[in-house]
Amino acid sequence: MNAIELNELDIFYGDTQITDNISFDIKQGESFALVGESGSGKSTILKAIMGLAPKWNGSIKVNNVARSHGIDYDFAAQCQMVFQDPYGSLHPRKTVDATLSEPLTIHRISDQNERIEQVMQSVGLDLSFRFRYPHQLSGGQRQRVVIARALILEPKILLLDEPTSALDVSVQAEILNLFKKLRKERGLTYLMVTHNLPVVSFLCDRLAVIKAGKLVEVTGVEQLRQGNFKHAYTQELYAASGGVIS
Repeated sequence: MNAIELNELDIFYGDTQITDNISFDIKQGESFALVGESGSGKSTILKAIMGLAPKWNGSIKVNNVARSHGIDYDFAAQCQMVFQDPYGSLHPRKTVDATLSEPLTIHRISDQNERIEQVMQSVGLDLSFRFRYPHQLSGGQRQRVVIARALILEPKILLLDEPTSALDVSVQAEILNLFKKLRKERGLTYLMVTHNLPVVSFLCDRLAVIKAGKLVEVTGVEQLRQGNFKHAYTQELYAASGGVIS
């Protein structure tokens, strides 16, 4: 069964059309990337799946269930999003404990202490950070809190919106290794937005290339490593990355 299916998806902000006839599917347990230049509509697709871009036509299905045009609290237990800026996505006056407790309280989950300790350990956060505030953490530690918050309800699907682009290069590697480990341990499905083709090569199985709101190519990571593409725009992205993907 597919974890995510998009069919002829057109997304609008007001009267402005952002995406045009986007269709692709992601298998359960797959790691799939959306790549393309800034403003091409990649992040908007993630927002539509989460119910944060309510004006769209077409079909969005998650675990074979059609998505509504809005936020669905039941859906939150299946699918969560990790945002680009770890500092901006955390409340500055809430401790790590408060941040991780909030979704558990909303969903009336009782074993909060056990879940918080377990998820902190799974993302590599020492329990001594539990009552610290975001400004007391490094960028990498903040992103681990964001990932822990996304995992606290034990979803099987994560939407990753350039989750390492705001981090130092050395920290990026740590977070990417963490994503790979979590996927293996928890059987997660990833849909990741990025412009970084080496990141796609490291973490993903397939990628869809988006240009000006249109899907131009879907290909496998082996084709990416070989530089073997059908569309000229994908070749341009590959050349801009340096042309060698390991």
